[in-house]
Amino acid sequence: MKKAFPSLFAVALALIVAGCGDSKTPANNASSEAAARTKVVENASVNATTGNATINATNAAASNTTAGNAVGANSAVATHSAEATAPAGTKTVTLANGASVTWIQDNEGKKLMPRELFSDASDSLYASLNMPAGIPASVSTFLVKVDGKLILFDAGLGAWGGQLAKRLEALNVNPDSIGLVYLTHFHADHIAGLVKNGTAGKMEKVFKNAAVYAGKVEYDAWMNKIPKNDLQKNIMALYKDSLHLFAFGDSLPHGVLAMDAVGHTPGHTAFQISNLLVIGDLMHGYALQKNHPEINSNYDMDKAKSAESRKRIMQYARENKLLMAGMHLPPPGFAE
Repeated sequence: MKKAFPSLFAVALALIVAGCGDSKTPANNASSEAAARTKVVENASVNATTGNATINATNAAASNTTAGNAVGANSAVATHSAEATAPAGTKTVTLANGASVTWIQDNEGKKLMPRELFSDASDSLYASLNMPAGIPASVSTFLVKVDGKLILFDAGLGAWGGQLAKRLEALNVNPDSIGLVYLTHFHADHIAGLVKNGTAGKMEKVFKNAAVYAGKVEYDAWMNKIPKNDLQKNIMALYKDSLHLFAFGDSLPHGVLAMDAVGHTPGHTAFQISNLLVIGDLMHGYALQKNHPEINSNYDMDKAKSAESRKRIMQYARENKLLMAGMHLPPPGFAE
């Protein structure tokens, strides 16, 4: 079931693909979207590096805040975070239960979501943002240390210029020390970092000792309904011996709750642990969507369900005073 990644210039080619994590195309054609994502990743070589030792859970960074009320160095998240110098592209926050969560920026440089991505928004509404170049965003993953264990939420871009391996090394985290990976959904900019190009060009696991948790609804959709899904099938096959499927509402190891956040994809999942809510791709343009949750991105496969999930989960976060961690929120990836 393993599939090789040809070692070519395709990484550079992949970088011209616009949008969410450079891995998605608008949802008005879901079949061609899946094909485009898969084709580019299959032809990209994965070069992941690894670090050593264990996480320094007290690292924190004063990252640049870019849009709206996203949490930055001078905002509410600073009250949660340990004050220390952190590696570039990371920020660590201490949670109410004593666990820590580290934001890891997986994209290199700045990322802007273009106006064309938000066709639901009127020209006047978009113009009111005063962001003609695009809405600040990121491609992010989050590493939680709880009960002496490391949990990674999503695995990032991998072959498409992903910085996760470099960031983990800077944090003194060996990928082999990560015990669990929780996936919000199966878009390539969230799962490609699970694999690397190994010996003889064969796909190999990056997280050799990790149990991978994925939603059953999401898994079934990609394995059986969404066409041209070789990347997703091959990665799931590679991790089949450590793959665990969950249902919405399930309580997962270390007190993580799996929550229904469908719409962006058929089984898109949010995760709550303590006062942290990992929202995945609930928002692609925070500056726009934080006050207008009815506005979708064109990557959302089911726009009606996506808008409903966004309104419901944002309200839940407000009512319970949760810190949101989003894979496309602007640096440093947190919002309240």
